[in-house]
Order: sequence, then structure tokens, then C-alpha cells
Amino acid sequence: MGHKSIYIIRHGETDYNRRGVVQGSGVDADLNDMGRAQAQAFFAAYQHVPFSKVYISALKRTLQTAQPFIDLGIPYERHTGLNEISWGIMEGKVPGNVDDEYYRDLTESWSSGNTARSTEGGESPEQVRDRQKPVIDLILSRRDENPVLIAMHGRAMRILLSWLMNEPLSQMDNYEHSNLCLYKLDYDYETGQFTIELANNTAHLISLVMA
Repeated sequence: MGHKSIYIIRHGETDYNRRGVVQGSGVDADLNDMGRAQAQAFFAAYQHVPFSKVYISALKRTLQTAQPFIDLGIPYERHTGLNEISWGIMEGKVPGNVDDEYYRDLTESWSSGNTARSTEGGESPEQVRDRQKPVIDLILSRRDENPVLIAMHGRAMRILLSWLMNEPLSQMDNYEHSNLCLYKLDYDYETGQFTIELANNTAHLISLVMA
């Protein structure tokens, strides 16, 4: 039946990331200098991989992250289903005590199993999962596209990995991530199961740390 290799990366760093400001799907930030350097470092390490297609969210930080591969002529598609979770009233805020308390209460609620709870004015993890599923179904239906690269976002990545691994969304925080980290997955068409081959891998960024 065959296998498909799926490389999932989080976008490179933005100034919002550096300052600890909430982005979400409502903030369309650019990569900063470090983010662009991370994108180039990932490209340098993985340009040899013969990606058939690149899938990105509708936010420009994922486009900018994947741009070196797109510049090679690899076809790409943008899907809002891959967008970051909407953090609602939290987006664009500099963290403060009240905001931190709200965020902590929200994430603890999710960890305890209330993944239907949404941010005020935003989305719940279950809503994010439901919009991700059609995109993943589409990617899996295209068996001739192998391997593929997906550029997306931190919280959305945690949600995605949870349900791809048949785990409850309450376990999503087990999937650690950092800017321009890589999760490499293998999908077995016969069993319908995913296997994680690389998790939160940042070996390609070593040169930036040593520079």
C-alpha cells in the first residue's frame, strides 16, 4: 500500500515570539532576522529532500519560512486549516499578570480534558482539529506527493500531532516545539497509522547557536 513521509516544521522566529507576545491566527507577523536565518539553516540542511509539495498556512510567517523551497520551483498550497489557533482577546498582548493567569487557567483546563473550551473571542483545540482534518485528508489522498513539507504553527502543531497519534487533545503539551523545529512522520497506508521518526528536532540550527 505504501508510505508517505511528512515533514512538519514550525515557522521561524518573529519579533512577537522573541518578546513573548501572543500571535495566534489574527496576527500576521513577519519573520525577524533570526527567523530568516533559521529558515535558511533548515533549507541548507534539507534542500536535498525531493519534496513533491509544500503546504503552508494562510499566514505569511509560514510562507517566508518555506520560501527557499518554493524558490526551487516546488509547488505549494496555502490552507487556512493549517493556521495557528485563534487566541481571541489574547492576541497581540504583552504578557502581564492578569493575562498570564488567564492563559494558565485556559491551558490547565485543556490539560484536564476540557478541550472544547475556547479562548474568549477565539477557538478551542477541538475547533482547530476539525479544520485541520480536511487538509490532512487531502494531503493523504494525494499518494503521488511524497515526501511533503508542512509549515505551520506551535499550538496548532501540538493539536495536530495529538490527534494524528490517536491521543486525546488534552495530551497536546507533551509535544514540545520551538521555532523552526522539525517533526518527521511516516504514514503507513495499509495500517492508517502515523509514526514519529523525528520529534522537535533542531539539529539543523546548531550553526546558528555556534555563530
